[in-house]
Amino acid sequence: MNFWVMIISTFITAVFSENIVFYYTYGICPFLGVSQKSKTAIGMGLTVILVITLSSILSYIIYTYLLVPFELEYLQILLFILVIAFLVQLMEILLKKFIPALYKGLGIYLPLVTTNCAVLGTANAVITKGLIFVDTVFYSLFIGVGFLLALILMAGIRERAEKADVPKSFKGLPLALIAAGIMAMAFSGLSGLNFFG
Repeated sequence: MNFWVMIISTFITAVFSENIVFYYTYGICPFLGVSQKSKTAIGMGLTVILVITLSSILSYIIYTYLLVPFELEYLQILLFILVIAFLVQLMEILLKKFIPALYKGLGIYLPLVTTNCAVLGTANAVITKGLIFVDTVFYSLFIGVGFLLALILMAGIRERAEKADVPKSFKGLPLALIAAGIMAMAFSGLSGLNFFG
């Protein structure tokens, strides 16, 4: 397969037809918690892109060159969680030092990236799908982009809904859940575009 065709098909699959939030329903806690303001949603999305990509690459390397040769595949989830925890701690330290406003805006949701099933699910998916290293890099990068897209879309809806005349019983989380359900239905219409079978 041509390299650019592979990149485009991976992008379409990871961002639209297998969107981590709307297709797999992973990462719902930060999706609903951080999507109230666009600025925080973008910051969280970029952080998750970095953590998902790096953790998937490191997990792939550990699985392929350490666990498989020594027949220790049963330790994969434990080691993937350790890799993710290390990367999130590193991101937390860097954000606190260099971008304190974003660090404060993300609040409790930044440490929750460690337990975000979107990150662990992607690291596990690259192994179960049998992706090669190049596919792993692009697939995990684009899964993160899909997460960012979901956050931005939800933040836009929630910011507009805040200014709209919405019945009191629908304000806040109920309207966010309805919007998330409608977006999930819209994204499910793209499931036929899956290039990874």
